[in-house]
This record gives sequence, structure tokens and C-alpha cells, in this order.
Amino acid sequence: MADARASGGDRPRYSNGYKAAVLSLLLATYTFNFIDRTIIATIGQAIKVDLKLTDTQLGLLGGLYFALLYTILGIPIARLAERYNRVTIISVSLVIWSGFTALCGAAASFAQLALFRFGVGVGEAGCSPPSHSLISDYFEPKKRASALSIYSFGIPLGTMFGAVAGGWLAQEFSWRVAFVIVGLPGILLALLVKLVVKEPPRGHSEIVERPIEAEDLVVEPAAKPRFSLAQEFSELWAVTKILFGKWPVLHMVLGVTIASFGSYGSGAFVPPYFVRTYGLGLAQVGLIVGLIGGFSAGVGTLVGGFLSDWAGKKSARWYALTPAIGLLICTPIYIAAYLQTSWQATALILLIPGIFHYTYLAPTFGVVQNSVEPRRRATATALLFFFLNLIALGGGPVFTGWLIDHLAQFNFNHPGSTGIVHALAGSFGDPGAASFSAECPGGLAPKGSAPELAKACAGAMARSTQQGIVISLCFYAWAGVHYALAAIGLVKHMKERAGA
Repeated sequence: MADARASGGDRPRYSNGYKAAVLSLLLATYTFNFIDRTIIATIGQAIKVDLKLTDTQLGLLGGLYFALLYTILGIPIARLAERYNRVTIISVSLVIWSGFTALCGAAASFAQLALFRFGVGVGEAGCSPPSHSLISDYFEPKKRASALSIYSFGIPLGTMFGAVAGGWLAQEFSWRVAFVIVGLPGILLALLVKLVVKEPPRGHSEIVERPIEAEDLVVEPAAKPRFSLAQEFSELWAVTKILFGKWPVLHMVLGVTIASFGSYGSGAFVPPYFVRTYGLGLAQVGLIVGLIGGFSAGVGTLVGGFLSDWAGKKSARWYALTPAIGLLICTPIYIAAYLQTSWQATALILLIPGIFHYTYLAPTFGVVQNSVEPRRRATATALLFFFLNLIALGGGPVFTGWLIDHLAQFNFNHPGSTGIVHALAGSFGDPGAASFSAECPGGLAPKGSAPELAKACAGAMARSTQQGIVISLCFYAWAGVHYALAAIGLVKHMKERAGA
């Protein structure tokens, strides 16, 4: 619980136990955020077959149609979070996205499902910007990346629970039931967050770094500043200049965006890959993908935060070098995994690269939060997520789905072809070829088709999914280069921000 100390007047002090409870609830919120966001990847194959969708449409549902309003609304919601109660914003947002996730189970067409996914994006826009701001007020700068790594642990946790539960529910009942079951519990969590989490004073944890100032003693201003459009644009511009005008921060923003582009793009089609290539059931695939993600990505996320905070005490450049090294190491291991000929070998190898891959999340969030003033932290996260998710989440799954559709067209007409480059080049220039989408609606041959057609459809789909994933994985190495560039000047930048 919070208690007041005489040295700080009415300024509350929070015990380590209470801060851990707050962080746990925010972690649970972010876990539900990713369960509801990524479950469509696990059950996408069932949706594709039921609604006769293309992989480009699956990519739109998992990417752009979610990301569009998610990114756009993140900025105005963050501006509200700078002025009003952040806990209330998180709780209301959780109710909205959980409700729309449950509604996805009632969709009877691609258009309806797309509309509900827009709604999920609207709700989830109010999660991370105020959460990052709250965490930065509860934890001092030298512990911030570690705390943010625990919060970011919601990504692998949500991916794991969404995959395991979603896969089992879709196989045992239906993909519609899966949406409903994973959506509704979030409403109860929203009530718990509102009742337990307290709104701390802005800049509360900065007491560790600097003397108490008068404005620190006020939890919320008695009178909110009058809204001014010019002032809002001024605040946005001030944060934009730091994110995109400072060399180290710019390259960390580019690094997290490019890495996430590859991650969202490839990740959206990993469950379908196991189904299409090895003929596994949705429940088994959910268990495989979920456990892999929960272990390797979870370890990597935590290691990235704690390792960079530890190494950062010696030199701030390790906040950039840690993810740079991790991303460059993980790329060839990931590719090797998807070149295997058995699902057991693929799954076993996939336990390794995530440990290196996900080291980029917490250091990036920590540097961004430490680069701006306390009153601009939610805005910084929103602008980062606007750029990151509009490109990565909005474009990654669509790009990979589009690649798979084009590669499937080529592989269907050239079943003996080998090599990704050859297939990619050939997928754009064969106007007289048979149409894969017409011959294999939903990626499968129509019922009653000749065995040869069924085999051709399945083979083209499996081969193309593998190739699309491998191409998307190459973005990790590109991102690693940007993190290496971010190390140049990062020490000077962090010293300047500490003295600001």
C-alpha cells in the first residue's frame, strides 16, 4: 500500500510490494491486450477455410484493420492521459477491446469481422501509452527498463495463452467460441485495475534523481489547463523532435519498427505454417507455438530489460548494443528452423532464437521514456507506437500474406521449382497461368476434386508459407544494423537528458 512520509509532505511513497502489485496488474492487462490482438493468427486457418479468405485478407484482419484506428487514436488518448486519470483510461479501454473481441465470434462475413477488429483496435489504443507513463512514475530511471521488460512480458504471455487456448477452443468447439471465451474475462480485469491501481503524481520516481519540486507534490492539478490546439501540436512537435531528431533515438525507433515488421509479418503465419506443412491440428499447433513463444520470447524480453539496465550502469550504449547483437544472432537461427523437414526439429530450434530476438523491446521503451519529460511520456509512447504499429503491425502481416498469395500462384503452376528468389521473381510474370485462388479457394481444393488437384493446392500453400516467413525474417538483421548505429552518441544523449 501507499503511505505518506513527512519528508515529502503529502507526497505518497509506494512500498515495493505495492509497486509489484501494480506492475502485475498492468502486466495482466497487456497480456489480455496481446491475447485479443494475436489470437487471430492461431485460429486464422479455421477462419480462412470457413469464410473462404485469402492470406492477404487474413493479413488485413491481423494487421492493418486492427492497427489503423489503434495507431491513430493512440495519440489523442495519450494526450488525455497526460492531463487526466491514466488508470481510468486503461480500465475503460480494456472493457472496449475485450467486448469487441467477443463480438468477433458473431461475425458472419469478412466485412463484419473487419469491423469488429477495428473496434478491438480502438480499445487497445488506450493501453500502452498510459501504462508506460504509470510505470515510469512508479519506477526510477535506473530500474525503468527492467520494469518495462516485465510489462512487455505480456507480449509472449499473451501470445502463449492466446495460441494454446485459442487453438484448443477452435478445434474442440469453433473459432467463434474462441473469440468469445478469450474476450469476456478482460471486463473483470478492468474492474480490478480500477479498484487497486492508484494514480501517482507526475514525475514521482524522479525524486531519486533530483530534489523534490513544488509541482511534484500534486497528484492531479486542481484545475486542468485549458485545451489549446496550438499547445497540443507544440507538445507533439517537442516529442517528435526527440524521437526523430536525435540520432540514437531515431535509430532505436527504426530498429524496433523494422524488427516488429518482420515479427508481426512472420508471426501471423507461423500457426498456419504448421497446419499447412505438417497437417497438425489447431490445438496441437496452439500448444507448440504457445509454449515456444512463452518460453523463448519471454526469456528474451526479461533478459533484454534486466541485462541492459545492468550493462547500462557501465555504459548507456548497451541499451542499443544488447538488441543489436540479439537480432543479428537470431536471424540465421530462425531461418534454419523453417528449413527443417519435420515439425519436431522446427519446434526444437525455435526455442533458441526468441531468447536473442526479444531483447530489443525493453531497452527501446526505456530509452524513449528516459528521453522525455514526465508530462510527455504517454505522448512519447503513443507517437512511437503510431509509427511502429502503423508500419509494422499494419503492414507486416499484410506484406507476408501478400507474399504468400503471390508465391502460391507461382508454386501452384511450377511445383518443381526450388529457391525463394526464383519463386518470388516468377510470381509476378505469368499471365497465362492457372489461378491459384480460383482453383484452391481458401487454400484448399474444393470437395470432390481430383487427388492431384488437392495435392497441388496443399503443396503450393505449404511451400509458399515457408518462403513468405523466411523472407520476413530477414528484417531482423536489418533492424540489428539500426540498433548498432543507435549506440553511436547514445552515451552523450542520455547524459544530456539526465541533466535536463
